[in-house]
Amino acid sequence: MVNRDTGKLAVLILAAGKGTRMKSDLAKVLHPVCGLPMLYYPVALAKEIGAERIAVVIGHQAEDIRKQFCGEGVLFVEQTEQLGTAHAVLQAKDIFKDFRGTVVILCGDVPLLSAETVRHILTCHHGEAAMLTVLTAVLEEPGNYGRVVKGKDHTVERIVEARDATPEELRIREINTGIYCAESDFLFSAVGRIGCANAQCEYYLTDIFDIARREHKKTIACTIDDPMEAMGINTVEELEKADGLLRKQKV
Repeated sequence: MVNRDTGKLAVLILAAGKGTRMKSDLAKVLHPVCGLPMLYYPVALAKEIGAERIAVVIGHQAEDIRKQFCGEGVLFVEQTEQLGTAHAVLQAKDIFKDFRGTVVILCGDVPLLSAETVRHILTCHHGEAAMLTVLTAVLEEPGNYGRVVKGKDHTVERIVEARDATPEELRIREINTGIYCAESDFLFSAVGRIGCANAQCEYYLTDIFDIARREHKKTIACTIDDPMEAMGINTVEELEKADGLLRKQKV
């Protein structure tokens, strides 16, 4: 039995990655966007939507990140081995052991996401009484993004990483942005049961949808209007693009 309290909201930010494609010794989430560390933006977003608890999973250059965000009211947990997104979420289990409510999972390398979009996904999640909601985007060229596989009732059956997808699944244009809403009891129970039988031998958070389906929990997708908002920063070129877009917004 999961206790649902739509008034209680927490945010978990995944920010442990090294960012090897940035070609820099600096942790990816510390790279500046409009003069501020990339991680600043999801932290500020969490505060703007009224999260009563904000936790950040860190790994590479953990101490530097702690120092930069000291006094920001953020709780940190370290993922000493990067074994996948489900493993990252599992590291925060103790931080949320006394929390009962909705957890929004954000990425530390997605600085363009707006509070309006996150409020929209929360409205969808609570309005549908869903256990698990994923923010999706529809792309002309989905590339290496995970594909969202839906059932006949339009609920999310599973999310398949591109490298694990069948040719038919690769034709799906609706993709996973890596941003989720989940009820806390279910979230932390389910991530501990995720295995790593995939091409990367990693613990994928997306496998939680298959667990939810098997347990007859409601899983939905909420589609973003502007896919650029959910753009993750993995390269210097993407960093420059995000910087330029944010500067235009401020003009």
